[in-house]
Amino acid sequence: MPDPQGGNHDTAAPGPAPGVNILALIIGQVGLHSTMAGTRMAAPLQALREGYSAWTVGVLMALFAAAPVLLALPAGRLADRHGYHRPVHIAAGLSIAGALLAVLSTWLQGTPHLLLLFAAASLCGGGANVGLIAIQRTAGRSARDSTERMRVFSWLGVAPSLSNVVGPVMAGLLIDGAGFWAAYGFLLLLPLVSVGVARLVPRERPVRLPRPPGRTAWDLWRVPGLQRLMIVNWLLSACWDVHSFAVPILGHERGFSASTIGLVLGVFPLSVSAVRLLIPLLAHRMQEAQVLRAAMVGTGLVFCIYPLVASPWLMAACATVLGVTLGCVQPMIMSTLHRLTPHDRHGEAIALRSMTLNLSSTVMPLLFGAAGTALGVAPLFWLMGASVGGGNWLVRQFDAGSEADAA
Repeated sequence: MPDPQGGNHDTAAPGPAPGVNILALIIGQVGLHSTMAGTRMAAPLQALREGYSAWTVGVLMALFAAAPVLLALPAGRLADRHGYHRPVHIAAGLSIAGALLAVLSTWLQGTPHLLLLFAAASLCGGGANVGLIAIQRTAGRSARDSTERMRVFSWLGVAPSLSNVVGPVMAGLLIDGAGFWAAYGFLLLLPLVSVGVARLVPRERPVRLPRPPGRTAWDLWRVPGLQRLMIVNWLLSACWDVHSFAVPILGHERGFSASTIGLVLGVFPLSVSAVRLLIPLLAHRMQEAQVLRAAMVGTGLVFCIYPLVASPWLMAACATVLGVTLGCVQPMIMSTLHRLTPHDRHGEAIALRSMTLNLSSTVMPLLFGAAGTALGVAPLFWLMGASVGGGNWLVRQFDAGSEADAA
């Protein structure tokens, strides 16, 4: 039961998460993320078919990321106070409300129609992020050491890939078959699956740890190593954005067809998913800092080579290697984050990470566009490659104490 005083919680059954528990966390994230991903595909398409401008669509897309920035810290504190179940129920409520507003938008025209879509984007984006923070916190706290955390976060890292298939693909089929209202109606049901499987996740018992007066989430920046970890995470996350932004431009310069460019981009998430399925088998041989250093150096090398290749097969090979290097990052980052952060503040730390990455994903494409226009796409690859490769010295600070786990 939640603590009425808002105290922190420990799991009722410490130790490794049972397989059914991990599966419940994965399904819970898929339910929430699929609603967001499906709405993020359908709402812009609906706006375009209604005759709205590309700028309007851009605002609509930005709202999916803006809401998580605003809700991240409250969501982290909520998870620290109440554990898993209350945040996930709230997240499901936000997502259902967003999908319901999207359904209503199909019955209206003009400004009310557009405002409902804006509200739907904000609610679905916020709901997915509130749930993600609670899910990641619970996953990390259910493991006893860094090896188990790497395994858990690797399995959990497959959920976004599944979500980006379930939500958009089903929404697209329903739009073509019955209309937008049917697509949103289907997406409305998915968060109920997250609520249903939540009962399989053990509830947490309250532990009263009074919050020191004046303590804020920003105090976590003083935790040794956390600032460096966030910088490393930001550098590697920016590489995802650079790849998504620059590869279509590079392919266009090479004269590739749209389908060829799509295939080059498509092998990247497949490689990410493959490496995350492989990590649980090798986790006992891995150390977080070593993997992060290798990922940063490997990513830097791939980015240096990418603009020099002219064949689509070689570009696909670069995308595959990049999927391996970047795909192994999240489990290592999340495992290190849980090790560095005080036990009672995991939710706040995950929220800071979420807020930083969502803000970066909102701002960085604008900077990439300006840099690409001024310098060209090749220097953008090389600049990012040099930054992420040279930044691997930051990870050396994580070696000390990597064996000592705050389980």
